[in-house]
Amino acid sequence: MRGHDGGIILKDLVAPARKKRRKRNAAEAREEGLAAARELLLEGGPGAVTLANVGNRIGMSHTNLIHHFGSAAEMQTALMGSMIRDLAAALDDAVTHLQTDAAAPSILIEKVFDAFGKGGAGQLAAWLVLTRAFDHLEPIRQAVLDLVGAVAEKLADDPGTDGRIRSIVLLIAITAFGDAVIGPNLREMLGLEDAAARKAMAQLLPILILPGH
Repeated sequence: MRGHDGGIILKDLVAPARKKRRKRNAAEAREEGLAAARELLLEGGPGAVTLANVGNRIGMSHTNLIHHFGSAAEMQTALMGSMIRDLAAALDDAVTHLQTDAAAPSILIEKVFDAFGKGGAGQLAAWLVLTRAFDHLEPIRQAVLDLVGAVAEKLADDPGTDGRIRSIVLLIAITAFGDAVIGPNLREMLGLEDAAARKAMAQLLPILILPGH
């Protein structure tokens, strides 16, 4: 459904039919609640991640959600933590591929773009920036540094290239972030395919890793 200005009304994205309530243990309730909260974040942005919307999606009362999460803010914090852990795991997976896979440079781009897009890290990062909750990013620090080390080891033998490799990782991450947050809109304006940004980065990467760039 669209409003008078042609925009999509948020409730159409985040308010599906209420599911039938059923009994769950505490671990199951939190897991299902966080999964639903992630879906809502991807569909409707941070404003969609409310106790009411999560309750409607998984068939759980407001009171029970408060029992398991404490408050909407605590549920949102738990969601951030869960997504940060998933992002760190995705980066660790990229490191593993860089160390073992001959096609790793292109796979690295795919994994980082998937983490920010399908995995929701792009929406999460935008949320953290808007709320100034930068401390939540601390758990991925080591994963990012490990990724820099793996890229340097895989793509360059010159020990003086550390700064350049860090800049490459930064460019890949920022491009993946932008593609996840506003990429669909920009691609539609430009008449480009969904994978346009990934392909552009894959074409740039061999150039960027050459000495002197």
